[in-house]
Amino acid sequence: MDKDAALDYDYPNFDEPSKINHEIILPCDPTADDRLYHICISAISLVVMLILAILARRTKVGDRQKGLPGLLSPVNFLDHTQHKGLAVAVFGVLLCKLCGLVVSPNPLPFTTESENKQNWMILGVFFYPALYYPLLACGTLHNKVGYVLGSLLSWTHFGVLVWQKIDCPKTPQIHKYYSLFSSLPQIVCLAFLSFQYPLLLFKGLKGTEKHNVTEDLNSSYYKDYVKKMLKKKKPGKISSSTAEMPKLPQRIIDAVKSYIYTPEEAFRFPLKLAISGVVSFIMLYQVGLLLILAVVPSLQIARLGVDEDVAKLLAGFQIELSPDKHEVVRIVVYYMWCVEVCYISAMTLSALVNLAMFMRSMVLHRSNLKGLYRGDIYNVYNCQRSIRASRPALVCWMGYTSFTAAHVCIGMIIQTMVFFLCLLVAVFLIIIPVLHGQNLILFQVLLSMWPFWLMILLAVLIQHLTARFCFIKKTAGTRDLDNRGNLFLLTYLLFPVNVLIGVLLAFWRMIITALFNIVHMGRTDISLLNRNVEAFDPAYRCYAHYLKIEVSQSHPVMKAFCGMLLQSVGQENNAAQRSRDAEEGIQLVQQEKKQHKVSSAKRARGHWQLLYTLVNNPSLVGTRKHFQRQTAESFLNGSLNRNTKEGSKKEVANKEAEAAASD
Repeated sequence: MDKDAALDYDYPNFDEPSKINHEIILPCDPTADDRLYHICISAISLVVMLILAILARRTKVGDRQKGLPGLLSPVNFLDHTQHKGLAVAVFGVLLCKLCGLVVSPNPLPFTTESENKQNWMILGVFFYPALYYPLLACGTLHNKVGYVLGSLLSWTHFGVLVWQKIDCPKTPQIHKYYSLFSSLPQIVCLAFLSFQYPLLLFKGLKGTEKHNVTEDLNSSYYKDYVKKMLKKKKPGKISSSTAEMPKLPQRIIDAVKSYIYTPEEAFRFPLKLAISGVVSFIMLYQVGLLLILAVVPSLQIARLGVDEDVAKLLAGFQIELSPDKHEVVRIVVYYMWCVEVCYISAMTLSALVNLAMFMRSMVLHRSNLKGLYRGDIYNVYNCQRSIRASRPALVCWMGYTSFTAAHVCIGMIIQTMVFFLCLLVAVFLIIIPVLHGQNLILFQVLLSMWPFWLMILLAVLIQHLTARFCFIKKTAGTRDLDNRGNLFLLTYLLFPVNVLIGVLLAFWRMIITALFNIVHMGRTDISLLNRNVEAFDPAYRCYAHYLKIEVSQSHPVMKAFCGMLLQSVGQENNAAQRSRDAEEGIQLVQQEKKQHKVSSAKRARGHWQLLYTLVNNPSLVGTRKHFQRQTAESFLNGSLNRNTKEGSKKEVANKEAEAAASD
């Protein structure tokens, strides 16, 4: 019967060429030799670095600042108001070179030696950041010369790369077009730099480019954030309907919106988070490209190479698909095509899942940052933590972007493998058997166990129905247990059945937990462990420490306050020099004639605040004659214990009352 069904089913007829024509791709040497280009561009980058160092030194001397040149800091990663495009593009270029470094047979263009590839790869890990460092450093000084040098460097990198890809679009590496497709993000980033540096130069010549050192603190972003935070929120739609549970369609809409990031006017992402997002997207593209081009062409070649000898191979394993060898070839080719479709579908599903996770991570990043800005530490960390810089926090902050890219890479590979296996099981054990009406092995096994499944189903139904209608009663709007004796009896009788149900639930729990962890493997903003042991999750621990540095060093309210202080100091410096008390830091009344007249109300308010400060200053309490007579119990942490003071007054009043009563 199975043979007749196999013969009756009409498998798709794929083209079966008699010979497979393999396209031989020879190594290509572009006109712009890669080795010579890297030697020249390294020398040019070194010259650019020397020029920038001289300019940075002159700027430091002009501003009367001491220390090393500011060139050692290519970008202020804690500045939320700067243009993030330059840093994001350079990091994207660097990541593309790192991906090429891993898969290339020659990690460095200076040598073709393959024996010490590991050593050359280690050297390349440090060479490429130094090579592309001038691209980022040219924008550090906010100088016209830096913008000119950045434009020349970016044009050179972009032009040579495009020239090489036009000369040699095909390479024998992995796939003939892998090198071309893998360089597309690098070309896009270099094209952005080639456009951005001339634009900054044009703005600098026009005078619209800001190059103040304190531009971060002078930005209106922090003041706008504080204004929005202090702005009174309208009561809005708060009513009795808030107590009602939202309906199912509304809950579905809210769940979808939680995965969609919508920008807010008074909030900007930190620079490292922006870099992490772009780097993660590029890593997702590079890994997906590698998984497709490294596997799918091989599957296609294997499918086209199937001939009648496969029937003999299957017969050796006592597998007979059909007595006709041509029909066996068609069946095997069809099955291999199904495997190819499953693999492409798994990789596509993994990419879509990661994109959804990226969007959800952006929403959660903003929520966590805003929560920590307002001091809501417990809801973010689930425990009380001190938000301050520390050694492990700083180490995690430095490597957060790199860790994120690595987790995305490993997570996508694992997701693709797991999804591929799941789709294979679904296709070959469920879909194809149902369509063909044969080889229903899974259904036969499940059908042979129908008494067991019937028992499980009846046990579950009995427990739910009795709990609904027999063991719960409603009285006066409340619920309570009823028929306790029968409840205890049923609990005892169903104990063995519940053990079997527990085994099924344990397997289901294991599957759900594994799928959840695999899906969220690329995310570092959530822990894959329980909240009580989330400190053992290295990715989440890195994210938690990263937030500490960002919040402690780049708090918008703190920077708004510092900006106002600098602004007030600048105004005071323009006015007459005021004398200050060196010991207490109290401003003395100037004997000179003030340039700005102060109203009597402001002067009285200032005197009152000064008096209040002097009276409540703990360091001055002990110098007063009245408080020198107090005992040590009258002071708490250097300040007057008012409870003791009030108690002494009451004791004096009680003694006076007793003396009057005796008289």
